[in-house]
Amino acid sequence: MRVVIGSDHGGYEMKKDLIELLKELGHEVVDFGTHSTEPVDYPDVACLVATAVAREQGGTTVGIMIDGAGTGSAITANKVPGVRAAACYDTFTARNSREHNHANVLTLGSRNTGIEVAKEIVRVWLGSSFSGGRQQRRIEKVLQVERRFMREN
Repeated sequence: MRVVIGSDHGGYEMKKDLIELLKELGHEVVDFGTHSTEPVDYPDVACLVATAVAREQGGTTVGIMIDGAGTGSAITANKVPGVRAAACYDTFTARNSREHNHANVLTLGSRNTGIEVAKEIVRVWLGSSFSGGRQQRRIEKVLQVERRFMREN
């Protein structure tokens, strides 16, 4: 799987550790930055990650974005049509976001999630897949909302 990853300055250290994990797990990794702890605005990087995921037609590219809480990056990423970003704080939300919500971007908070928990969340998130079935009907409704507002704007 191809994983595009990014962080703001607050998530930089966690991102470095997660890149190592992703490579150990055999994933292709594309790092969109940041590349230091110098301040950077999370929306800029989250948009890069989300756009890369949205452009992938085959669904073999997913994204991971790390900021202080994980919330701002999820909000930003979800503005990109075709992206379903989920801020996950434990393995339950990670699995649920993939199986039920067909999430294609995972956001993490470096200030509220320790690195070992973050690694487990990433393992579970990447190891889970969309369950389809009744969830497909719900995803179609989410996509209808997205399309409706794209037409209006």
